[in-house]
Amino acid sequence: MTHLLVTGGAGFIGANFCRLITSLRPDWRVTVLDKLTYAGNRANLAGPAGPAGGSVEFIHGDIADAATVGPLVAAADAVVHFAAESHNDNSLTDPTPFVQTNLVGTFVLLEAARAHGVRFHHVSTDEVFGDLEIGAGTKFTESTPYNPSSPYSATKAGSDHLVRAWVRSFGLDATISNCSNNYGPYQHIEKFIPRQITNILTGLTPKLYGTGEQVRDWIHVDDHNRAVLDILERGRGGETYNIGADQPDINNKQVLELICELMGADGYEHVADRPGHDQRYAMDAAKLRRELGWQPQFTDLRAGLVDTIAWYRANEHWWLPAKQATEAKYAARGQ
Repeated sequence: MTHLLVTGGAGFIGANFCRLITSLRPDWRVTVLDKLTYAGNRANLAGPAGPAGGSVEFIHGDIADAATVGPLVAAADAVVHFAAESHNDNSLTDPTPFVQTNLVGTFVLLEAARAHGVRFHHVSTDEVFGDLEIGAGTKFTESTPYNPSSPYSATKAGSDHLVRAWVRSFGLDATISNCSNNYGPYQHIEKFIPRQITNILTGLTPKLYGTGEQVRDWIHVDDHNRAVLDILERGRGGETYNIGADQPDINNKQVLELICELMGADGYEHVADRPGHDQRYAMDAAKLRRELGWQPQFTDLRAGLVDTIAWYRANEHWWLPAKQATEAKYAARGQ
């Protein structure tokens, strides 16, 4: 593989993936296809030596547009499919773009990959499995039945099923990864961790959904993307790999209190909980570790948060323009 088409490459995880590729595989070409919705930002790809510091071409377009997608897929050796509508709260307000992007867009990409015989990797989420009982000690495996809770997770579950169907019915060379909650640089400030960090930086009170008992298996975005690269290069066709940091269970309340401690903030405010809020996610990444030798580098959440807080503190110009509008949307929901 020397030429990747990265969908959603101007978003949080996709842009960090492009940076990783230009660092670890500088001889590869990367073409980014991104619709530049509110969560996509070309500035995410800016670097000291040009876009992402290496050979990255940017195409502004929609993955659901077959006329745009076809030639780009045909020119690539592999597609890495990050593009998705991904914010649960937004899917509860209007599911329409989630169906269009996550289902129709994935279908269009799969058809193009099938037509041109191109390797395909689909990036998905742990939320397709539903949730686990708090304190149960169980984890999601690759064979856990799907039980999505929101329009977002339901459309991601549907896109996973499409990929598997194209593998089985058409012999497409494809893999899937399901990852736990990411955090790190360039994450949109609507998300839980950067929202709290930027609230503190702007003098606003941090916010906690409900009682904050929900548990997440937080993984640094760089660890996620190294796993994606491993799967892309050495994963077995037709296989699914769970990606998770294997952190001890830590709930949202504890994460927020840790952020407040690290930033010297006093207290936080409880706000209305999300409807249908999943209680606990935990990923069993044993298959990924066993078959591909992957290991996370950010094994300590505290150290990862220190790194992330430092990035948001140093890059106010990146997030501040969107802060007021983001908080206004939350305020309208009582959050």
